[in-house]
Amino acid sequence: MTRFPIIPSLEGDVHVILVGNPNVGKSALFGALTGRYVEISNFPGTTVELSTGHTDGMPLVDTPGIQSLHARSDDERVTRDILLERGGSLVLQVADARNLRRSLLLTMQLAELDRPLLLDVNMVDEARERGIQVDVVHLEQLLGAQVVPTVAVTGEGIETLRSRFQTARPVRHRVRYDAAIEEAVARLAPLLEGRDGDERAIALMILAGDAELAARCGGAHRAEIEALVARTAERYPRPLHFVLTGQRLRAVDELVAAVVRHPETRQAHAGETLGRLALHPVWGVAVLIAVLALFYLFVGRLGAGVCVNWMEKVFFGRGVNPLATWLAGFIPVPLVRDLLVGEYGLITMALTYGIAIVLPIVLTFFIAFGLLEDSGYLPRLAVMMDRPFKALGLNGKAVLPMVLGLGCDTMATMTTRILETRKDRLMVTLLLALGVPCSAQLGVIMGMTAYLPPAAIVVWGAVVTGVMFAVGWAASRVIPGERSDFILELPPIRRPQLVNIVIKTVARLEWYLKEVLPLFALGTLLLFVLDRTGALHLLERWAAPLVEGGLGLPRATTASFIVGFLRRDYGAAGLFALARAGALSVPQVLVSLVVITLFVPCVANVLVIAREHGTKVAFWVVGFVFPFAFAVGVLLHFGLLVFGVHF
Repeated sequence: MTRFPIIPSLEGDVHVILVGNPNVGKSALFGALTGRYVEISNFPGTTVELSTGHTDGMPLVDTPGIQSLHARSDDERVTRDILLERGGSLVLQVADARNLRRSLLLTMQLAELDRPLLLDVNMVDEARERGIQVDVVHLEQLLGAQVVPTVAVTGEGIETLRSRFQTARPVRHRVRYDAAIEEAVARLAPLLEGRDGDERAIALMILAGDAELAARCGGAHRAEIEALVARTAERYPRPLHFVLTGQRLRAVDELVAAVVRHPETRQAHAGETLGRLALHPVWGVAVLIAVLALFYLFVGRLGAGVCVNWMEKVFFGRGVNPLATWLAGFIPVPLVRDLLVGEYGLITMALTYGIAIVLPIVLTFFIAFGLLEDSGYLPRLAVMMDRPFKALGLNGKAVLPMVLGLGCDTMATMTTRILETRKDRLMVTLLLALGVPCSAQLGVIMGMTAYLPPAAIVVWGAVVTGVMFAVGWAASRVIPGERSDFILELPPIRRPQLVNIVIKTVARLEWYLKEVLPLFALGTLLLFVLDRTGALHLLERWAAPLVEGGLGLPRATTASFIVGFLRRDYGAAGLFALARAGALSVPQVLVSLVVITLFVPCVANVLVIAREHGTKVAFWVVGFVFPFAFAVGVLLHFGLLVFGVHF
C-alpha cells in the first residue's frame, strides 16, 4: 500500500477525521467535541497546521477546509492524504444547512472512498431563520448514511452526533458516470500499485487532473496512466475535472430537490443586504471607507489616544515608574539600578513601551480585527480587491493572507499555503515582509497618524500603497510561474458573537505577552549594552549621514531603527514616543512612518520565510527590503524639500 506521510500526533488509529468546506462551522464543531483542548502540529513537509484532540476517548483530527478532493493547494493535498492514509477511520463531514448543494458535492466525492461517513448538517438555526427546511430523515434514507442536524456554537445536536460514531456506515448513494469515464476508471484501477480499496476514488482524482497523485500511486505504470487519461480527455470538449463535477452536480441537484425546501417569498435578511452592498462596485467602496474610518476611530483615537494617554501618564507616569524608581533606590549597585529604571531601563523603557504604549493599541486592534473576522466581511474585501490585485499578477484571494498579516506577519506567511501556485506564495510573502505591518506595529502607526494632518496621512498611504503595487508589479514579471484562478466561498454576513471575540482577543493578547514583551526586554537590554559600551553613540555617528542627511530625522531616531531589526513594532514604539514628545516635525513623522512601515520583518517572520521557501529566499527578501525602505524614505524626504511641502 502506498504510504502517505503521517504527523507524529496522528500515529496509531485515527478514528474520526473532520472534513468539510470552508466556513461551515467545522472549527466550532471541533471545539464542541473536544472541549476546546487541542494540539497543533504541522503536516510533514508542509506548514499546514492540523488540530488534533479527543472526543469520548476517540482521537479526532480537524483537517483544513476544502472545496474538493481534487487537490489544488497544500490544504487540499493534506486533507486528501489524511483520508487516503487512514482507511479505517470514520469520516465526519460538516455540511452547511443553508447551502447543502455545495456540501453534498463534496459528499459525493467522499462516498467514492467507501468509508464510514457521518454527515453533520450544521447551522440549522441560521437555515431556519432564512426559511430553509432540510428533511434530514429523507436525506439519510437517500444517502444510506447517518445524518445529524446540529448548531455547533450552541451545542444543539452534539450529543446525538457523538452517539452515532459507533454506528456510522458508508454512503450507499453513488454517482454513476457515463460509459467513457467508467471505462477509464476500470482500466486505471489495476494500474494503481499497492492500493487496497481506494482504487476507484484515486482513479477519479487522477482523471480530474491530480498529476501528483498519479505519480505517487502509479509507480511503474505512470506513463500508461498518463496516456489513458489523455485518451479519455480527447473524448470531451471540456477538461475532465469539469466533466466529473458536472455529472456529480446532476446527482446532487436530485438530492437537493428531494430534501430542501426554500420559502417561496421572503424579505432579504439584513446581513444579506449588507453583504450585497459590500460587494457593490460603488457602495462597496463606501462600506470599505466606513469600515476603515470606524477602525481608525476605535484603534487610532480610542486605543492610541485615550487609552495610551492614561496608561502612560497616569498608570505608569504617576504609579509604576515612580514606585519602581523609589524601590530601585535601595539597590546598592548603580549599574543594576540603571538597568531597571534608567534611560534604557527594563521597567522605564521596555515595560513602558510594551504595556503603556503598545498594549492598549494592540488590545483595541485585536477587538476590531476580531469583529471583522467574525462578521464575514474579510472575504468580501478579497472580492473587492480582486481587480486591483490582478494588476500585480495576483488575485483577490491574496488579500486574505495580507489582511491576516495585519494581525501577525509570521502567521500570515504560513497561511500563504492557501494560494495555489508557488509564484503567488512568493509574491505575497515578499509583500507581507515589505509593507504589511503586524498588529502591534500597525497600532503604533495609527497612533502616530494622530500627530499628522489629513494631507500627510494621505501621502503616507499613497506612498506605501504605490510602493507595494510597484514592487508587486515588478515581482510578477521577475518571478517565474503562472497566475492562479480566483475561487472563494463567501460566508454570510453575521452578527459577531461576543464569546468568540473574547476568546480570540484573549488568545492573541496571550501571544503578545509571551512573544512580544520578552523581545521588547531583549531590545532594551541591547540598547543598554550599546549605550554603556559607547557603541550606540558610534552607531548613531555612523548612521548620521543616512538618518540625518538622507532621511532628515534627528539622531535620536537611530536607536528606534536599531531595535527595529529585532521587532518592527518596537522601533515604531520608539518613534511614537518621540512624536508624542514633540521631537519630530510633521514631515519627519511622515518620513519615519514610511520607513518603519517598509522596514525589515521581525526575526520570527524571517525564520518562517526561511522554513517556507528556503534560506536563500529569506536572504534575498531581507537584502531587498532593508535598503529599499531607506531608499524610499530618502526619496520622500528630498521630494518634500524640493516641492516645499511642510503641511
